[in-house]
Amino acid sequence: MWATAVGVARVRALETERQNALFRDPLARAFAAAGGLWPSSPPPDDEAARRRRLAVSCSIVIRTKFLDDLLQEASEAGVRQVVLLGAGMDSRAFRIDWSDGTRLFEVDTAAPLDFKASVLRQERAVPRCERITVAVDLREDWPAALAAAGHDPTEPTVWIAEGLLIYLPEDAVELLLARISAQSAAGSRMGLTLGSRGSIERFGTGAAPGSAASMWVSEMPDDPVSWLAGHSWEAESHTLRERAAAYGRPFSTPPRGEERPGGLISAIRR
Repeated sequence: MWATAVGVARVRALETERQNALFRDPLARAFAAAGGLWPSSPPPDDEAARRRRLAVSCSIVIRTKFLDDLLQEASEAGVRQVVLLGAGMDSRAFRIDWSDGTRLFEVDTAAPLDFKASVLRQERAVPRCERITVAVDLREDWPAALAAAGHDPTEPTVWIAEGLLIYLPEDAVELLLARISAQSAAGSRMGLTLGSRGSIERFGTGAAPGSAASMWVSEMPDDPVSWLAGHSWEAESHTLRERAAAYGRPFSTPPRGEERPGGLISAIRR
C-alpha cells in the first residue's frame, strides 16, 4: 500500500510547482521520481476516472494544508512531540519550521521507511527537528514500539493520521483511536482525515484494482465530533469544501445535496 504514498507525493509535487501553492514540499518530486511517477503519468481516458483523480488530488492538497496549519498551531502552543501514523512520504520533518526541542516520530512499516531513507540520502535532506523513525505495522503493538523509540505519554503529543483511516475497517479504527487516547496527556492534539459519507460509493465503485480508491473500506461516523467526545477529545469537523474556500481554492462544482459533517478533524485532549 505504500506505493499509494508515492502517488500522494506526486500530487504534492505538482502543487509545489504552482505559483500560488498552498504549501511547498521540495522533497515530493524526488519521492515521486524514485517511485516512477515523475515527470508525469498519463491522464485516464475514462471521464469518470479523470474526475475521480481530480477529486482525490484536490482532497490531498486541501488536507495537507489543513494539517500543516494544525501542526504549526500545536508547535506554537508548546507541544514538542509529533507522531505521524502511517507516515509514508510525509516530509514535514524537513519543511516545517519547528520549535526547538521538537521530536517527530514517523511510524510506518519497514518497506516505505527504507524507500524513503534512500531518497533522503540521495537528496542529502536535513530535518528541522529531531526525527525518529519507528518501523512497525499499525496492526501490531505500535504503542510499545513508539515508547521504545522514546515517546513520552506523560507529555502532550500532536498526532496525525492522514489518509489512513479510510483504509482500516471500523474495529481497527476504534482500536487505533483507543491506543492514541491511552498515549495522550492532557493538551495533546490530533489531526485526522476521515472518508466522507458516500466517498466509497462515488470513488471506490469502479476504481481500478490496486488503486487507492479500490482499497477504501471505512467512512466516517455520522457525527464525528460526538464520536471523538466519547474518547475524551474535544473536536471540530470541517468539510473539504469549507477549507478549500477558506484557502482561496473554492470548488467549482456545487455540493451534492445537503453536506454532512466533514472529514477534516482537529481535536484537543482535555
